[in-house]
Amino acid sequence: MKTGGQLIVDALEANGTDRIYCVPGESYLAVLDALHDSAIRTIVCRQEGGAAMMADCHGRLTGKPGICFVTRGPGATNASAGIHIAMQDSIPVILFIGQVAGHAKEREAFQEVDYKRFFGDIAKWVVEIDDASRIPEFVTRAFAVATSGRPGPVVISLPEDMLTSVVEAPVALPHTPVETRAGEAELDALEKLLAKSKRPFVILGGTRWDAEAAAQMRA
Repeated sequence: MKTGGQLIVDALEANGTDRIYCVPGESYLAVLDALHDSAIRTIVCRQEGGAAMMADCHGRLTGKPGICFVTRGPGATNASAGIHIAMQDSIPVILFIGQVAGHAKEREAFQEVDYKRFFGDIAKWVVEIDDASRIPEFVTRAFAVATSGRPGPVVISLPEDMLTSVVEAPVALPHTPVETRAGEAELDALEKLLAKSKRPFVILGGTRWDAEAAAQMRA
């Protein structure tokens, strides 16, 4: 039996997270408590926009999701700039946001925001935890969504009662990375275009290119 906050930290560890970026807030204190005894390095930032952009930079440099935690309301809206950048530049990021407790929803509780509506157009996937026992499933799926296909940001809303609930849950498993590659039809079309071209050139760039990929392209 573990708290929802501990389950989140366990799932992050299972997926190889070694650091997070955050602005502490009372809406996710249970996660901060669990991080106290974790090997994950917690980097405290001055402002949520900076924290989200640091997570974005982490994703750019490593190819693995940058993890960011912010509190509800203004914390989430401040972080939205970094999420928008991550979406436009195809950067894997996972943003965790504290949320009002379930019993207070739809009552204009302090700093309550509907995050599915707010982030719906600027994130690959937005989800709100409504069953603490499913936290390992949601966190691992967030890693898969953030890194598969065209990479991008995922937003997870954390109602306060979900973080303090003590539940029995399955052990978190790491996500399985899936490499993206062009289909045979697309490669055939590219070959025909190159065969007809007189002075072909290739522009290499984007977030999925590294030294190894560039070397394979040259070969």
